[in-house]
Amino acid sequence: MDCLKELCGILCINKPEGFTSFDVIAKLRGILKMRRLGHTGTLDPMATGVLPVLVGKAAKACDILPDHDKIYEAGFHLGVTTDTQDVTGTILSQKTAEFVTEETLRSTLCRFTGNIMQIPPMYSAVSVNGKRLYDLARQGIEVEREARPITVYSLELLSYDSNENSGTFRIACSKGTYIRTLINDIGEALSCGGIMTSLVRTKACGFTLDDCTTFEELQKKADSDGINESILFPLEKLFSELPVICLYGAQERMYRNGVKLDINRIKYTEGSDRYCIYGNDKFLGTAYIDKEKGELRSEKNFFD
Repeated sequence: MDCLKELCGILCINKPEGFTSFDVIAKLRGILKMRRLGHTGTLDPMATGVLPVLVGKAAKACDILPDHDKIYEAGFHLGVTTDTQDVTGTILSQKTAEFVTEETLRSTLCRFTGNIMQIPPMYSAVSVNGKRLYDLARQGIEVEREARPITVYSLELLSYDSNENSGTFRIACSKGTYIRTLINDIGEALSCGGIMTSLVRTKACGFTLDDCTTFEELQKKADSDGINESILFPLEKLFSELPVICLYGAQERMYRNGVKLDINRIKYTEGSDRYCIYGNDKFLGTAYIDKEKGELRSEKNFFD
């Protein structure tokens, strides 16, 4: 068996502009010569930045990631709206934004922080009645969408040119937040409209741009030394915020065999429902505690 198929861990890619998240996976399959890859969240083609890719057995972690929060730096321009809510779309309206000062803009931002409701844009992968919104949008069809709860932890104005009505935001937010919609809604609140002109994801799943590699760097390594796990972050880094339970001897063997363990016989820190499980100092997977039955139950295992 090709040793590359045994790779397991997290590969952080600095996604280039023009690539979808699925394009990144396709490109990596060619470089790594393996198919079992998964990404941790979509990025629009115009966006760049942090895209953690799950390699090998790590791909099983897609649906149990504990940290979905992200940080972005987004360019914006006021006085314009488009059908895609960004600079790539067709212009729908143009209004003066000369009255928007930096002070006016800053005073508006507080309305868009905390727990808020957001209506997904038509150009998005959200499904309504079994159909992707972007497919309907391309047919000129607009449907009613339900607002969804999101959290904007912080919304910082990094720069603003009142002559050009353009600037940059830094946004820390929860999973499911559409940055271009956030900018569109800020523009609506200012009565002039607004579009996103650029987007860089600077942090995702606990990883930053400093953790990322590029396609070119990866291909160079593949052509010279070959690809090995030295380029990957260990899978357990995704779950570093979870408390740890260590199993030894008979308890580890029982756990590996699917036996639910008595929590009264396990050392663990209370206050959490989910835990990282280690056996003989090796990451085994994640588990949760069923307090009603007094059992430790496996959630997802990553051992052979």
